[in-house]
Amino acid sequence: MDFTTSRFDRRFALLAAGAALLAGTAQAQGDGFPNKPVTIFTAFAPGSGPDAVLRMVAEKLGKAWNQRVLVENRPGGGGFIAIDAVKGRPADGYTLLQLDSEHLAALPHLYKSRGFDTLKTFEPTAILFRTPFMLAVAADSKWKTVADVVAAAKAAPGQVSYGSWGVGSPGHLGGEELQLRTGTEMQHVPYREVSQLFTSVGGGDVSWSFGSIPSSQGAYRAGKIRYLAVAAPKRLAQLPEVPTMAEAGGPALDVNSFVVLVAPRGLPAAVRDRIHADVAKAVAEPDVQARFNTFAFETLGWSPDEIGRQAALKSKVYGELAQRKSISLE
Repeated sequence: MDFTTSRFDRRFALLAAGAALLAGTAQAQGDGFPNKPVTIFTAFAPGSGPDAVLRMVAEKLGKAWNQRVLVENRPGGGGFIAIDAVKGRPADGYTLLQLDSEHLAALPHLYKSRGFDTLKTFEPTAILFRTPFMLAVAADSKWKTVADVVAAAKAAPGQVSYGSWGVGSPGHLGGEELQLRTGTEMQHVPYREVSQLFTSVGGGDVSWSFGSIPSSQGAYRAGKIRYLAVAAPKRLAQLPEVPTMAEAGGPALDVNSFVVLVAPRGLPAAVRDRIHADVAKAVAEPDVQARFNTFAFETLGWSPDEIGRQAALKSKVYGELAQRKSISLE
């Protein structure tokens, strides 16, 4: 499950070199920031994968900036509890917000009556990571491939169930895309707790679920669930024995989520560039990369503009999926 030291060294060297160049340029542009503590609100719960990464990065930013960088968890409410804590704050870089691509791209489609567009309220500032999702079934499931799941769903429309950690989550919308791509109809079962979801998958209460490695690894290591495929273009170095969706007889589905830092719109370009460069430098540190390797998190070199472009691409897909099934959280 480990990848070779030489591969890690080459990747880290490239990341570190790129981050150093960015940091040098941004240091010149963003001199004077920060001169007081910075607070990063997050829509994720304490102990989650995104929270763990954020705290590592916040510690490194604090050292680089010689200022306290505080992390405030505001989970729940579909992300709006954290969003409301930051919305309306000054656009000066001293208040940031950690969100995922679904907060950026799906919320406008799930809460249409609010007229809320995440990317019109906040601007992307830095990318943290992207995570792929595995298709998991109970360890004793009769299904051995994704083709088996699709065949069962076609044989009994609406009878095959899949779980997720909430309406509008990547697990839910990924399941909707799988149905669309395969011409099947399955029953979605949302859970409030991720731990409960994979307990149910392992116990056969729901037939299958998408899940990230950090969210599902407890059940996987306990032998309760089995991975049929990774919903990604290529296999994971951490789980090389697990095929891609296409290799397992399913569509070439790419189900992922990326996690970013955003700021209230109007952030000065020099401050944005400073934050972007210093986050990139922090993410390139060996201990952060080691944590990424454990979780199969992918490091991305996206600029703030590219984050916005990628979010817009997801928004188009999510909008089509939400409209198809009238998916709403209102």
